[in-house]
Amino acid sequence: MKLGICWLAVVPAVLAQNVPHLAYVLPAGGRQGTTFQVAAGGQFLPNVSKVYLSGSGVQATVADYARPMTAMQATELRDRMQELQKQPLTDAIRQEIVDTRVKLLLFNNRRFTSPVLAETVTLQVTIAPGAAPGKRELRVASPQGLSNPLVFCVGQLPEFTEKESISVVQPNPAQPAQAQISQPPTDMPITLPATVNGRIKPGPPRPAAQARSGQPFTAGEADRYRFQAHKGRDLVIAVTARELVPYLADAVPGWFQAVLTLYDADGNELAYNDDYRFHPDPVLHCTVPRDGEYTVEIRDALYRGREDFVYRIAVGELPFVTSSFPLGGRAGSRTTVHLTGWNLRATRMTVDAKHPLAAPAPFIVDTLPEAFEKEPNNSPATAQRVKLPLIVNGRIDRPGDWDVFRFQGRAGQAIAAEVYARRLDSPLDSVLKLTDAKGRQLAFNDDTDDPGQGLETHHADSRILTTLPAKGTYYLYLGDAQQKGGAEYAYRLRIGAPKPDFDLRVTPSSINANGGMTVPLTVHALRKDGFSGDIALALKGAPKGFILSGGQLPAGRDDVRLTLTVPPQLQPEPVSLTLEGRATIQGREVARLAVPAEEMMQAFAYHHLVPTDDLWVSVRGGAMLRTPIQITTQQPLEIPAGGTARFQVHVPPSLTRVQFELSEPPEGIGLRQDGTNLVLQCDAAKAKPGLKGNLIVTISGERVPQAANAKQPPNRQRVALGTLPALPFEIVARRN
Repeated sequence: MKLGICWLAVVPAVLAQNVPHLAYVLPAGGRQGTTFQVAAGGQFLPNVSKVYLSGSGVQATVADYARPMTAMQATELRDRMQELQKQPLTDAIRQEIVDTRVKLLLFNNRRFTSPVLAETVTLQVTIAPGAAPGKRELRVASPQGLSNPLVFCVGQLPEFTEKESISVVQPNPAQPAQAQISQPPTDMPITLPATVNGRIKPGPPRPAAQARSGQPFTAGEADRYRFQAHKGRDLVIAVTARELVPYLADAVPGWFQAVLTLYDADGNELAYNDDYRFHPDPVLHCTVPRDGEYTVEIRDALYRGREDFVYRIAVGELPFVTSSFPLGGRAGSRTTVHLTGWNLRATRMTVDAKHPLAAPAPFIVDTLPEAFEKEPNNSPATAQRVKLPLIVNGRIDRPGDWDVFRFQGRAGQAIAAEVYARRLDSPLDSVLKLTDAKGRQLAFNDDTDDPGQGLETHHADSRILTTLPAKGTYYLYLGDAQQKGGAEYAYRLRIGAPKPDFDLRVTPSSINANGGMTVPLTVHALRKDGFSGDIALALKGAPKGFILSGGQLPAGRDDVRLTLTVPPQLQPEPVSLTLEGRATIQGREVARLAVPAEEMMQAFAYHHLVPTDDLWVSVRGGAMLRTPIQITTQQPLEIPAGGTARFQVHVPPSLTRVQFELSEPPEGIGLRQDGTNLVLQCDAAKAKPGLKGNLIVTISGERVPQAANAKQPPNRQRVALGTLPALPFEIVARRN
């Protein structure tokens, strides 16, 4: 037990609101050695003043902010239009009418846009010639804090961006000109190789008859790009869309589902794709039949359109790896990887296990002995004999194939069998089955969730964790759940004793707090092979003044909420923090760094942990009441099951009507105030002895605005004041 004092610096609630949020950037990348402008769309962007990109070689500044027109401003413009139409048509009046029509046209075109997409800030981006190609993360910052990250790509091909413009049409010279929005040309010309940037925006409203027929009232546009290609060339067209904006909370299926179609000069369809294997983003491969002009079209599979349906299309005679084998190697070794694909300069590459990220395809490293699957091994009679522990590199090389492995086991022996395939970009949808020598099934698994794979929505890899009942021969079967197969259906199969371990994720990846303030965050444990022990959490190498409270993830728990207190001084730039978890596993201490992540919702229901590059903290300035709220208590708090626990909060006299509430408490635990005491209540039917974790307590005060009418009392308003440092607790048995 320890005795502690917790402090809260109370700040005006307005400083913690309206943090900028990014929904998309367009274009979502650029070429090395170029300078260009990017439109970043989202919400709460008026005061954005800084831009941050991960990695080196890319710089960005804020160029402009486009504030959306309000309905009141649009009404004023319409009134002005009526006045203008009554006046003599001088050149000045004509021009003002045209300008007013343009403004109203833009307003009408955006009036159905969601507020989270309505604002736009223009960024000036410069990419150095030597900047490393690949994905970066882009964030913007305002005095209110740091935004969420979005993917921004550094490319090497020439870039094109679709153009939207407002055209002025004057069918009658005697009348003022009309304004209309011009969609991108249906045959916008490009030269290969190229990367094309665009988005599928909402189209014009459909007729009421179509709406009654059950079709969507509005439809998304289709963008078309025209280019020259030569006979016999292997043309690759690859879309990056869902990778840019992985999940949409308010759309089904939860992302922009792009569709690609390739046409020849006569309008004949040559190729079509709406996804590439299990990836939502489509890829086309076509051998050009003859010299001439070709057109590629992109649209949404459901004919939708949204401001954040952004895309990048790589077009040309480009290298593309369709499969690799093996999918990994042993630590300390060099592995020859065989590649299959289109336009490849080499079909073999040697991968150094010390630098697996340099591999041309997904590649993982392990310490166990390795072997290759050997055919025939399709039945118990021809099963491949293996000695555990072992990693087998193999393929389900034809539809309906089964790979069967035979090993010796003993009574009470713990066995873990795990497939790595889908997580390594293999299309295999694995199935594992374990039987004894008589063919009796002892264990079976199709899919096992891996929360660490935040971009996968079908967790297709299999895992078995079981105990053998007796000494003897056992058979492990591996197949494809959909009875598919081929050279690309590769896998790595780990068989042996369980390897208890864990990984960590911390959310959110952008943390905003005023100086001296305490804010909550969540750490998620991805437990492996039955590990269920405590995990101690701490900041690693953090600057002075950053304090983590509640740094313990209890045994058996997969997540815990804790708090971060930041120093009172304003930090001119975001601070990068590292959080580490330590646990004792089989007598040895294991340390793992927490990977920053964003918790994203898909299609109104599903939550995913999407990894990011950095955990950044923005310590904001602003007025601050340096008045502490003190809590003196033993930690962890012991709450009797079915009983109560009290602790005192010392509130400064300057604060009145302060209210304390539990934020997302465990089921069965409640809080009430009794004067200067806080009383925790435990429902014994819902919270059992042994339950551990942290309690997050939020604080609010009361603000009394000045009354507009002296005879009428003002309305009292609750104002959020902050959060107490996390309070560890434990439910204990009630003493008689």
